[in-house]
Amino acid sequence: MTTPAVPEAPRIPEAVHRRRWAILGVLMLSLLIVVLDNSILNVAIKTISTPEPTGLGATQSELEWAINSYTLVFAGLLFTAGLLGDRIGRKKILLAGLAVFGIGSALAAQSGSPAELIAFRGVMGLGAAFVMPATLAILMNVFEREEQPKAIGIWAAGVGLAVAIGPITGGVLLDHFWWGSVFLINVPIVIVAVGLMIALVPDSRDPKPGRIDLIGVVLSVIGLVLLVYGIIKGGQLADFTDPAALATILAGVAVLVGFVWYEKRCDHPSIDISYFKNRVFSAAITAIALVFFALMGVTFFAVFYTQSVRGYTPLQTGLLMLPLAAAQLIFAPRARLVVERFGVRATCAGGLALCALTLASFTILDADTPIWILEVIFFLMGAGMAHIMTPTSVVIMQALPREKAGSASALSNTFRQVGGALGIAVLGSVLSTAYRGGVEDELKVLPAGARHTAGESIEATLGAAGRLGPRGEALVSSANDSFLHAMHVTALCGAGVALVGVLIVSLYLPGKQPKAPAPTDASSPEPDRVGAEH
Repeated sequence: MTTPAVPEAPRIPEAVHRRRWAILGVLMLSLLIVVLDNSILNVAIKTISTPEPTGLGATQSELEWAINSYTLVFAGLLFTAGLLGDRIGRKKILLAGLAVFGIGSALAAQSGSPAELIAFRGVMGLGAAFVMPATLAILMNVFEREEQPKAIGIWAAGVGLAVAIGPITGGVLLDHFWWGSVFLINVPIVIVAVGLMIALVPDSRDPKPGRIDLIGVVLSVIGLVLLVYGIIKGGQLADFTDPAALATILAGVAVLVGFVWYEKRCDHPSIDISYFKNRVFSAAITAIALVFFALMGVTFFAVFYTQSVRGYTPLQTGLLMLPLAAAQLIFAPRARLVVERFGVRATCAGGLALCALTLASFTILDADTPIWILEVIFFLMGAGMAHIMTPTSVVIMQALPREKAGSASALSNTFRQVGGALGIAVLGSVLSTAYRGGVEDELKVLPAGARHTAGESIEATLGAAGRLGPRGEALVSSANDSFLHAMHVTALCGAGVALVGVLIVSLYLPGKQPKAPAPTDASSPEPDRVGAEH
């Protein structure tokens, strides 16, 4: 008589397995505040650019830095955050990140100048850097491999939920409170998230962590700051060949090249360069960076289109962005089904092509286009994005060993954030340059000393026109026309970037995989997996 084989013990402890969906909910709440903050800020941009006491009177450059200070600190420290999570425990890192994020939010709400806002946004970026990679790393350690695509799809849908809640919440707050309330709202969410995290989420770590690469972290931060600062400076000056802008850009590129050189030779690198020898992994990472490059730059100018050109309030602008978020919420959890039917390559290429089409569609928008057309564009853009984010996240997270989940998540989020930061910087600079070129002649009605500042953004021009009284009506009309032209040029640049992404994923991501035959040996070993610690 043959003794039945004893089934292998589950990798994940039963107590954790039973509450895995509740844990996912807590992780999504932590993710919510990080994404919510950026989507709220998008709606508040116009208000913050308004002179005091309504706003801070921030210029176009200062607005970009209010976004990029957060993103650059976030992206620059993600390597370290992922490694620290793998080393000392992802739950501990996540709790610390939430606390710092909450403190930074409270300080940002009380900012008395654009410079203070930029600094406190950097503090928030520091906290967010420790939150984002830990959420995905913990997810990978509480779900078995076969459930990971579904869980990652729901996790990605959480981004869509935050995008939906953010603008509406921001609009409601700005209608009833001062601009700082869009940051203060983060504090109670952080308190709830910390309490649930302590009660429900298990800790996990890499049993064989390496040392922290301080030199690599410093090089990456310096390189990114120099690069993006140079791009923003070029947009301000409307001349990317200006010695100050060009020298800063080249210095940033040189430092980043040095960073890669150092990482290849370091015995404890922040990022293992050998990961990128895997063409599928590299293509997935690149696709994430390119789609965020295109979309973050476009959503930056969409707020000015709806509020400055079309005259919608912050709350109405938030409601107008609902289709973008709703599409992500609907399609992100279902993207895995499209992958099963058509493969990763076709799904991601189709998603990027749809994003390129919707970006190009911004060229048909003018000052009196029916608003439902913008709503359709936003919905299709969200659908395209959902079919990129979920498949590429699954590819990236499953390409590396589970014990390196923190590092894999950090890489994914770093490229996403760097892509978004460069998108805002590059496309924001294209927008600024094209706008200034269109409105420059009309600014001659202003005093010579006020022309440069008034030409930085449509909001600055409208503010200057308002001070002229009836004489400023022609300047308002010219500002709207110049902005629309600049928006069209910028949208086409974003569409071109998305098309580059289509080419990359079509060449390097895998096609539809044949279904594997049913296993005949029940005792076949499973891949090594790292258990969660409690």
